[in-house]
Amino acid sequence: MTPEEGVDPLASDETERMDRRLPLALGLDTFSVVLFVAVGRREHERDSAISGLIGTAAPFLIGLAIAWLVLRAWNRPTDWRTGIGIWAITLVAGMLLRNLVFDDGTATSFVIVATIFLAFFLVGWRVAFALVERRSPRTATPSA
Repeated sequence: MTPEEGVDPLASDETERMDRRLPLALGLDTFSVVLFVAVGRREHERDSAISGLIGTAAPFLIGLAIAWLVLRAWNRPTDWRTGIGIWAITLVAGMLLRNLVFDDGTATSFVIVATIFLAFFLVGWRVAFALVERRSPRTATPSA
């Protein structure tokens, strides 16, 4: 876009909506992972220091970053199908990293809880978003 033109030829309602949704999606995904770790640490009466939270969240946050990159999630950040891929990759990568790199356990009960919690939050907020978006009135474009 040049200042003389005043209009970005690549801009559209869809790309503007994507730009607005991207930080929301990334923020909610990150929040979901950190919430999962914080709740787990609290339930197991672990140290509540921020360093402990970060150390426990790190493999899953790395997994989340991998998921976003592999899926190119920025193209459809709020789509529930994107959420399924993000959930699966975050879960598997997080568990592998936790076990192999961070040398922490991956007990069966932990894997089950992580699977359910992360699915509910990483896919769930996208489903809720789609329902709200579907019910909200669309802005009509004026006729020429």
